[in-house]
Amino acid sequence: MPDGLGDPGDHGDHDDESDRRHLALEKKRERFVWYYLAYFLFGIHIVAFVMIYAVTHAK
Repeated sequence: MPDGLGDPGDHGDHDDESDRRHLALEKKRERFVWYYLAYFLFGIHIVAFVMIYAVTHAK
């Protein structure tokens, strides 16, 4: 409508779509955080095993 009131359902649909996109982006970011955490912990274990090997085989 020209007076700017419009249909309230249209604005609600836009909010729903925006919320869905926001939730999808949040899920994607959370998944990447878990991946980074897993790689970090894996890397720490590799370093720890190398250090244990170095200490046990030192002359």
